[in-house]
Amino acid sequence: MAVTAKQSSVPAPTAARSRRRSSLGARDRTFGFMLAVPAVALFLVVAVYPLVASIGTSLYDQSLIRPERRFVGLGNFVDVWPVFVDRLGNTLVFSTLATIFPLLIGVALAIFLNSRLRGRNILRGLLMLPWLLPGVVVSFLWAWIFNDSYGVINHILTQVGLPSVDFLGRPMTAMLSVVIAKTWNTFPWIMVVVLAVLQTLPREQLEAAALDGASRIQRFRHVSLPHLIGPVALVTMLEFIYNFGSFDMIFVMTGGGPGTSTMTLAVSLYQYAFTEFSLGRAAAMGVLWLGTLSLVCGAYFMINRKLES
Repeated sequence: MAVTAKQSSVPAPTAARSRRRSSLGARDRTFGFMLAVPAVALFLVVAVYPLVASIGTSLYDQSLIRPERRFVGLGNFVDVWPVFVDRLGNTLVFSTLATIFPLLIGVALAIFLNSRLRGRNILRGLLMLPWLLPGVVVSFLWAWIFNDSYGVINHILTQVGLPSVDFLGRPMTAMLSVVIAKTWNTFPWIMVVVLAVLQTLPREQLEAAALDGASRIQRFRHVSLPHLIGPVALVTMLEFIYNFGSFDMIFVMTGGGPGTSTMTLAVSLYQYAFTEFSLGRAAAMGVLWLGTLSLVCGAYFMINRKLES
């Protein structure tokens, strides 16, 4: 009987420890939930609510200059669809060119600065300056450079006997001018990313390739390039997504003109909302823009997952 009583009293401490562990687990979960509540609330206020409100506004004929609004269903989408298709073409042209040019310049400069060069640290710092300037400042700077009356480029052209060019007043040159300004502003961060990857390359592989008689081009192709493909692909997608929503540089330099040659989705949405005061059409343009950008982001995540695997 004494043995039986002793055996029955053994599980008591184990059950108590189990209850304490369960209580501590519940407290940890409650504490973690309380920590997440502010972040979730901020996300709902900053991201989810504006999105839902924009989708709701896109279904109404609503204006900034009159308080009432009228339900029109998909009428706003029908009205802005032809404009959206035209502006989407300009946006894709700008995003593509403003991604390719900085990529080429950034990669080339990163390879150049990765070599043993005197004063390369000073040169790296100087090349970072365009990235540190705000986009509006860069826009005014390049608008002055390309100005047809007192711009630096036209001054040089007239000094050598060539006619001046209205860079910002012609459709082809206006888009190219904005792309050049954007390229000058964004190539440094691509250069920094590629340079950081080059700095982490295994030196023993490069030295082994050099001992085997591989030229500098062969070493770059067979040793450096495989390490660069992943980071460069991700940087390219991120830069394209960012350029897809670029507004400040185009708006300051050309305002979407001449005509609609540089009118992107961002500038068009601004005109709907704050020039025509049509919030319904602006919201419809924004919803279509969001849908297109979601496809681009989906491609980015697919590429990222494939590179990680």
